[in-house]
Amino acid sequence: MNMGSVQAPSLIMYNKMLKSLAETKSFTKVLALFGELRGQGLYPDNFTLPVVLKSIGRLRKVLEGEKVHGYAMKAGLEFDSYVCNSLMGMYASLGKMEITHKVFDEMPERDVVSWNGLISSYVGHGRFEDAIAVFKRMRRESNLKPDEGTIVSTLSACSALKNLDIGEGIHRYVVTEFEMSVKIGNALVDMFCKCGCLDKARVVFDSVRSKNVKCWTSMVSGYVSNGRIDEGRELFERSPVKDVVLWTAMMNGYVQFNRFDEALELFRCMQTEGVKLDNFVLVSLLKGCGQTGALEQGKWIHGYIYENRVAVDKVVGTALVDMYAKCGCIETALEVFYETKERDTASWTSLIYGLAMNGMSRRALELYYEMENVDVRLDDITFVAVLTACNHGGFVAEGRRIFHSMTKEHKIQPKSEHYSCLIDLLCRAGLLDEAEELIDKIQNENDETLVPVYCSLLSAARNYGNVKLAERVAEKLEIVEVSDSSAHTLLASVYASANRWEDVAIVRREMKDLGIRKFPGCSSVEVDGIPHEFVVGDPLCHPKMDEINSLLHQTKNWMLGLEHEENEI
Repeated sequence: MNMGSVQAPSLIMYNKMLKSLAETKSFTKVLALFGELRGQGLYPDNFTLPVVLKSIGRLRKVLEGEKVHGYAMKAGLEFDSYVCNSLMGMYASLGKMEITHKVFDEMPERDVVSWNGLISSYVGHGRFEDAIAVFKRMRRESNLKPDEGTIVSTLSACSALKNLDIGEGIHRYVVTEFEMSVKIGNALVDMFCKCGCLDKARVVFDSVRSKNVKCWTSMVSGYVSNGRIDEGRELFERSPVKDVVLWTAMMNGYVQFNRFDEALELFRCMQTEGVKLDNFVLVSLLKGCGQTGALEQGKWIHGYIYENRVAVDKVVGTALVDMYAKCGCIETALEVFYETKERDTASWTSLIYGLAMNGMSRRALELYYEMENVDVRLDDITFVAVLTACNHGGFVAEGRRIFHSMTKEHKIQPKSEHYSCLIDLLCRAGLLDEAEELIDKIQNENDETLVPVYCSLLSAARNYGNVKLAERVAEKLEIVEVSDSSAHTLLASVYASANRWEDVAIVRREMKDLGIRKFPGCSSVEVDGIPHEFVVGDPLCHPKMDEINSLLHQTKNWMLGLEHEENEI
């Protein structure tokens, strides 16, 4: 934008042009026009700088921002609240939260916009504790009353932290000194739902007069994420307007709680209603297919993606890979992976884990080494997948090396899941002493998240008949005060193997006294596109259980007959 043709353009004219360019998001042109303004010998004022600072933040030009900040200080504008608020916004956009807070602290006078700006900036950067600390400081040091912006931003922090105490305090403030707007109502509903207070969330929901679709979505999401699926569906049906986000929220609830048939039914309703599908819907369905082993439905969704020319981005690609791998179609998973142009950490990790779970541990390690050679960041989940591959393949030396490379080469601190994989690997190889030494190095031994690690060692102690080791592990489990049935069952099994029946009775009695129950195992298989589920110890879990048992009995007799014939030969 060149205003050289305009005779002696004034600062007012420049300010109007700068504002116009900013409104159309022409931020590069804003900076160019600002440079022209300075070249004309004009001095920017408190109307010029906020527009320029916003543009700098959007363009992420740190050096330019520092220059303009320096000019503001020289011109005596650093104490203007409008300019200071804009400086805070710019530094927050640049990710420099310490400088943002410093500008705030140095302000001689702060208005509500100043407080809101700092709170919302902390929320935007995921620093929720800091956001709440600023809110508390505002209530303690300022006579200003929180407005809608303050309330909504702080409630977002409360939702993330599940901080019910502050959230309820804000609710009381709204009821007594403010009024319930749609935005505040949405934020309160979301906060109470995230904190598990669904009844309180419903009271707020019912009090909002003009509910928008976001409000309905928050309440439905609250119900389904807390397992109250049917109540969520009832509310879903009542919503006067349903956007794709609300449909997806309801569908995610069905998938999360393994009610996949109802998720598919909802998907078909979406198509009938003419709702434009997005990738989140498809990813949710593919996740459900993988969880239930519903291969035919997964193939159908893949076909839908292809026929409707849905872009297979890294998220959809990863979901397809994960679905095929979990359904045992590992070759198809490999094809989808290499056909997907965008591949991120999750894509590689999903396939590595899929290969490991399908008995292709060596191929999983090869893919890991390939991943190391490309420009893809490895994360802690990647190492869980790789160590799982080592575990399933019995690769002790490589498992050790990869585990130690986490801290030495990749600066990733191992978690209990990583220790569990390596310890299980060592236990399977009979290296029980090394496994026990590794457990002793883990900090926070009283942490219940380490129970799987102890159980791995306990299981190995049973397999190798090492009763003394089992008793040492049992003592550590007592410190944790574990309520997991597997640990007690394994210890009882160790004693039974050693014919120590009195100790078996003691363990069983402890389980009874502590109210610990062993929950039955469950598995499912898909036949002709229909998933069938089986539960251990439940003779009524399948309508054709009598026929299945009869066939198993026939198969057993046939196999025994073959064995008898071989012995005679």
